[in-house]
Amino acid sequence: MGLGIADINMQIEAAILGALPDAKVIVDQPSGGHFTIEVESKEFAGKSLLAKQRLVYSAIKGLMAGDRAPVHAVDKLITKIPE
Repeated sequence: MGLGIADINMQIEAAILGALPDAKVIVDQPSGGHFTIEVESKEFAGKSLLAKQRLVYSAIKGLMAGDRAPVHAVDKLITKIPE
């Protein structure tokens, strides 16, 4: 039996928090295996958009690897710096 949506969302959140402990993370799965992720972290300050995205993708790469990976695609990745 596969993981439920809530389980996968929690795994994504935990992986991102492992790399960016101060982050606020919102994960939404509008369709099977495709995700929208919003991450707010002070670690993003002074970094380019690409560098911010790389931090997040690096954190979740284990969930995207292999044929049976629970995360097939991130359709939208929003990175923010706290105000």
